[in-house]
Amino acid sequence: MSDRATFSPFWHRVRALHPRLRPHVQTTRQHYRGGRWHVLHDPASNAFYRLGPVSHEFISLLDGKRTVEEAWDICLTHHGDEAPTQNEVIQLIGQLYTANLLAADIPPETEQLLRRGRERMKQRFASQAIGLMYFRLRLFNPDRILAWLEPIFRPLLNRWGFLAWLMWVGFGISLVVGDWERISQSYESAMGPGAWLTNLPVLMAAFVLIKLIHESGHGLICKRFGGQVPEFGTMLLVLVPAPYVDASAAWAFSNKWQRIAVGAGGMLFELAVASAAALVWRNTFDGHLINKLAFNVMLTSGISTILFNANPLMKFDGYYMLSDLLEVPNLMQRSTQALQYHAKKYLYRLRNVEPPTTDASEAVILNVYGVLALVYRVFLFFSITLYVMGQMFALGLILACWTAAMWFILPTFKFVHWLATGPQLSERRGRVILTSLVLIAVGLGLVGLVPMADRRTASGVVSSDEKTGVFFGVEGFVAQVHKRPGDSVKKGEPIVTLESHLLDAQRRVAAAELEESRAVELRSTAKSIPAGMIARERVQNRVELVAYVEDRATRLVVRAPHDGVVVGQDPADLIGKFVKEGEQLCEVVNAAPEHLRVTAGLTQTEVLWLYELSPEQYGVEIRRLAQAGKVAKATPTRIPQAGQMLLEHAALGAAGGGGLETDMRENSGRIAKRPAFQAEFKMELASNVEQLPMPGERVKIRFTLPDKPLLSQWVDRLQKLILGRARV
Repeated sequence: MSDRATFSPFWHRVRALHPRLRPHVQTTRQHYRGGRWHVLHDPASNAFYRLGPVSHEFISLLDGKRTVEEAWDICLTHHGDEAPTQNEVIQLIGQLYTANLLAADIPPETEQLLRRGRERMKQRFASQAIGLMYFRLRLFNPDRILAWLEPIFRPLLNRWGFLAWLMWVGFGISLVVGDWERISQSYESAMGPGAWLTNLPVLMAAFVLIKLIHESGHGLICKRFGGQVPEFGTMLLVLVPAPYVDASAAWAFSNKWQRIAVGAGGMLFELAVASAAALVWRNTFDGHLINKLAFNVMLTSGISTILFNANPLMKFDGYYMLSDLLEVPNLMQRSTQALQYHAKKYLYRLRNVEPPTTDASEAVILNVYGVLALVYRVFLFFSITLYVMGQMFALGLILACWTAAMWFILPTFKFVHWLATGPQLSERRGRVILTSLVLIAVGLGLVGLVPMADRRTASGVVSSDEKTGVFFGVEGFVAQVHKRPGDSVKKGEPIVTLESHLLDAQRRVAAAELEESRAVELRSTAKSIPAGMIARERVQNRVELVAYVEDRATRLVVRAPHDGVVVGQDPADLIGKFVKEGEQLCEVVNAAPEHLRVTAGLTQTEVLWLYELSPEQYGVEIRRLAQAGKVAKATPTRIPQAGQMLLEHAALGAAGGGGLETDMRENSGRIAKRPAFQAEFKMELASNVEQLPMPGERVKIRFTLPDKPLLSQWVDRLQKLILGRARV
């Protein structure tokens, strides 16, 4: 037996009405999970509404002659407990009436239309206000254009065309997979520091072009299956203008694969164009305008497809495709209702609460999707608003406040309104309000009053307080490498050997000139004493020249300045390359335990608490990546008073695995994009350590700060994050 409340105290207001569906309403039958559904289409507003079989049968009984109560009695006789209750009938009639699908005899028709028009305008305005980051503006009707283009593309819009598409996109992927180095270089030239501003016009042109093709794909496939596309416009996608088409006519298609094809149409066209752009990019020279445009098409296609169109947690293409694939209509709305049902049923213990579905598998889908969508909405709010604040602080702040009000504050007011006026709470309103206050108090108490562990993390690198740079003493080509990073060396032990044909020739010339000078000295001494003295002085000069050249020849072998370990760049990477005198080869550091220390790379916002707390108030733990299961204690030895651009080691930069953003225009990887604070810590190595950490080794650092409530921690981190993104 059903535990739903059959009767409603408001039934007398609707029981004698004689409503009917409007003549222009179109009905399409669909099947979901073995059940029959009916889609009502209003061509005037291009709106669609799904009804279950029992609800549709009830609406079909409303022919303008029967009263609402007579139609309900017939449904009760035929379906028993499956028939809609009086409350559900009132809700269904109200929704269809507001949607302009149902005509009623009272009140007058003109007044109904005006009121319905105001309701629809109010709903549209509210939807636009809530979705400020996805604001839409209609421009014109593209149906005639698409009707002209559809026969041209019809030979490709079938299974054979899809097979050809798979082969074409696979070919495009193969063009770029094996050329990651060139892709990274093109990305740096397009989006690197100082480059993205000059590339912005090309990027925007590529974005608009690819989105026009994307939306054309939706429209053409919709036309291919007989749908209408009545609207083309532009939308602000996170404040970036992008075109769109209204292909919602696909919702009425009876075949779910046709609906999925329309949802995927934009991505199909977009990826096909991206493959063509990959072919152009691969066969044009870097730096040319056509090469830049092709790369930007590839870039925008990949980012927009992955982050937006294919993402099922946002109401774009992926969402509608997933909804049809799982055969769960109104996935977003019903998943929210599922979460609300659990709250009403198990938190507030309300009776007569109906779940959005009675199918067990569908209930699992709704609950899982509802949680994921809620978490993603919070993530999206913070990530997008913080990004915009990093670029335009004032605009980002306004966007954050507006979105927070629409996504969080407005639902809070709706919740308060439900507590105050919800008809389900008529008999238990006091208990529900008390329960809500207790839950809010407990939640605020847990996050705002109870101290919790406060831990911060950073990346670091092992270094030594005794280190010496090793430099090339002469020009030449690297011929042999004797030591590589991590190898131990003794003082004077060779690290690399150079070869220089120029220096070899200079040695031979210097030796020959010395022999010639000595022969001249013998002849000159025999002639006269003054001539002999001049010849001896010339011999001495040649002796010094030979010594100088021999000294430079000894520098062809680069030797360790003292005992230690080789760190830095790998000398093996230089084999066969020409190096100049004075260039740095590597570093030799003292790897004795008493000389080891850890340098942590911290941004300006991450380092603030180091100045606020004394070393006794926080703990430091070091975890080596090579031995992740072992943790070493550490104590601070140096807290910098100012940031600097030059990093202690390239491993602190993002390219080396660290957390600091580096200047992509500099090849060493040691120049930070913004001043970085490099604090030093002394590790307390245990006696049972199997292997000492090596200088240059990356580590993870965890700071344990004094316990404080989670709310205080969140506010502190958010404040520092905003300061860092806003660059204030």
